[in-house]
Amino acid sequence: MNWQTDWGLRFRMFLTMFLLFALYIVFAGVITAYFRGGLLVFAVLFGGMSMVQYYFSDTLTLRSMGARTVSDDEYPELHASIERLSQQADLPKPKVAVVDSGVPNAFATGRNQKNAAVAVTTGLLNTLTREELDGVLAHELSHVKNRDMMVMTIASFLSTIAFMIVRWGAFFGGGRNRQQGGVVVAILVSLVVWIVSYLLIRALSRYREFSADRGAAVITGNPSALASALLKISGRMDEVPKQDLREEAEMNAFFIIPIRSGVVGRLFSTHPSTDRRVERLRQLERELEVA
Repeated sequence: MNWQTDWGLRFRMFLTMFLLFALYIVFAGVITAYFRGGLLVFAVLFGGMSMVQYYFSDTLTLRSMGARTVSDDEYPELHASIERLSQQADLPKPKVAVVDSGVPNAFATGRNQKNAAVAVTTGLLNTLTREELDGVLAHELSHVKNRDMMVMTIASFLSTIAFMIVRWGAFFGGGRNRQQGGVVVAILVSLVVWIVSYLLIRALSRYREFSADRGAAVITGNPSALASALLKISGRMDEVPKQDLREEAEMNAFFIIPIRSGVVGRLFSTHPSTDRRVERLRQLERELEVA
């Protein structure tokens, strides 16, 4: 496998994390200025939640999606495919999980290459051919290879904290004018942090999907299979009940195909359009044929 490091992705991951942590240092300073002991409380809560998120990110993500870790006796073909593709990608075999959902999709999670999990839905297994499924699995393994899963997990976690403060900050106002004013300032700063985090995550997420598509093409040597899978998954989304789509939409940044609707959904999507991804895969296939 002729794997090449995507320095564009690495630079974007570094820049995203640097800017996010800079934002939260500013936020910690605001908390300290307006609340006695605020920095200590912020550090304890933030540090504790960050440690839990880091060490248990794969378990938390799988549970939030209703994914169940499965053995090779239950899904022998799925295990065999992931093991073969992991060897081709020079990766340890990740945990294999299945989500009982009619929504055809897949995602990878975990803090590093040795502690990763790849999950697929039953809808995906029932939709794709063997070659198409290999393309999707190779895409998810590319996320593991690129180490972008943990960056997205941390970035999403930081954004969620800011959103929670914006949503619930008004309930924590005290009796003194200074403390009430501090709550207002904290909410406003959190709002800015959340908006910036939201934009940074989406910019990184769109690029990392292109990078994972390229990685899948390198691992399998068959870009057209992934292109076919993307088109098939995207087409099947219209057939899935809206309630099922809403239940899984919060995991958009991790899915191979996002759950979205309308102009606003496309504008703020975590993924580039399927058409653009397919066109790039077809271009990769032409390049491989020439080589």
